[in-house]
Amino acid sequence: MPDPEKLLKTIRRATELFRATPGRAGGIITLDSATEVLVVGDLHGNIPAFRKILDAAALTTNPARHLVLQELVHGLRCYPDDGGDRSHQLVDVVAALKCQYPDRVHLILGNHELSEMTGRMIGKNGMALNALFRQGITTAYAPRDAEVYSAYLEMFAALPIAVRTPNRVFLCHTIPDPVDLDNLDLELLKADTWPREAMARHGTIYAMTWGRNTAPETIDQFAGMVDADWFITGHQPCDEGFRQANHRQIIIDGTDPYPTYCLFPAREPVSIETLLKGVHVFGMLA
Repeated sequence: MPDPEKLLKTIRRATELFRATPGRAGGIITLDSATEVLVVGDLHGNIPAFRKILDAAALTTNPARHLVLQELVHGLRCYPDDGGDRSHQLVDVVAALKCQYPDRVHLILGNHELSEMTGRMIGKNGMALNALFRQGITTAYAPRDAEVYSAYLEMFAALPIAVRTPNRVFLCHTIPDPVDLDNLDLELLKADTWPREAMARHGTIYAMTWGRNTAPETIDQFAGMVDADWFITGHQPCDEGFRQANHRQIIIDGTDPYPTYCLFPAREPVSIETLLKGVHVFGMLA
């Protein structure tokens, strides 16, 4: 494991860099300098998939390519002897990557990171994911685990809610449900910090990370609100790694058994067909 003192410096530096990302206005980043974008679905601690994604991104040899990640925490890979969830390791690696490529690595806020910020408990397959995440941090970093966890929360609070490209592609964790769209406060998307109520159920930030409605009329309404044409999101599991949700939206999944990414041009005009051609699915990973 990394030395906790060195790790804390990395996380805190990454937090500063997330807030200072070029093109950021409040909670939205516009990628004016990008020619290509590689976006991956929810990873949930899937380090084998992340390694593949990093190879595919080839950031060093593609200086105008940007990498957009989401949903790092709450995975199924655990330490032995009830030692908790290891997904914090992916947070550590991505923080270091942000320090290495500060202008070109982006991490979108997801509902699982939001749940850590707000204390909302999430369960899956009978497991309390928040508790497992905390236990994993304790296993790795005690007696400084509380400091590390606090630094994670500060970094999560610094994450953008969306990333957009000049050719009108909008990358966010999910699309708000219809019940929340009419009350969505677009000014909050331009804010640097969010009030507690915005992160609670039916609040704007909650809606941007928890919604599941993919109806054509929902995406059309949201497209008009955020002035975009195309959407690539995560949040929802995909049996084949991805799916076209409607005429504007592709959902991609970074978890097993078929972690998936989409590589697309950031400047030239695109269509849903163009974006689908950029989808790449990995096979089962160890």
